[in-house]
Amino acid sequence: MKSVALACMVVIGAAMAVASPAQADDYALDSLERSVPAKGKMQCPPVELVTWRGDAVRYHSPVRVYVGFRERLRKFEAVVKDVAIEVYGRAPSKIVHIGTLNCRRIRLWPTLLSEHGIGNGIDVAGFDFGAVPRKVGVPQGLPPALRKGFSVRVKAHWEGNAGAAAVHARFLHRLTETLLQRHDIFRVLLGPAYPGHKDHFHFDCAPWRLVSI
Repeated sequence: MKSVALACMVVIGAAMAVASPAQADDYALDSLERSVPAKGKMQCPPVELVTWRGDAVRYHSPVRVYVGFRERLRKFEAVVKDVAIEVYGRAPSKIVHIGTLNCRRIRLWPTLLSEHGIGNGIDVAGFDFGAVPRKVGVPQGLPPALRKGFSVRVKAHWEGNAGAAAVHARFLHRLTETLLQRHDIFRVLLGPAYPGHKDHFHFDCAPWRLVSI
């Protein structure tokens, strides 16, 4: 890693600790220069991009990402599927995202290229679920209303505390807890605890570890 000198914070609830740059695995973009001018025009470096629709779970619209990030998304989709089956008895029909490729700076660190600028990050707003087929079992205690189709959104359900909203909150929290334990998927995981992320999760594979969920 040749360009980034950034203090890496790990924030989980009220706990905060300083962590070293991510070194858990090799990633082809780790050596890419990410320093950019703080103001004015900027150009994002060229990387190999692919259009991805999803594997274990589909995205509501195709995403344009770095070819290596596609493999991280495959793993992410598998985790989404497993956690959803645990909580709801079935996988979501769609992952709802609000952006991948977008050539820009990091808002809080304007001298650094956003991972979106190289298709190395995704913003996830929520998940859509279809109805449970007849005669298919669901987890014990699942509210009857959740046998029908529904939507889960970070903004609406992260702090849910009663009824179906509490189940959705449990799903979202269980999902992020699982992803935090999987250092082979994402390195940066941001959510409602991070400024500007009340309505979505941001996941990327920058060459440092930053967690604020």
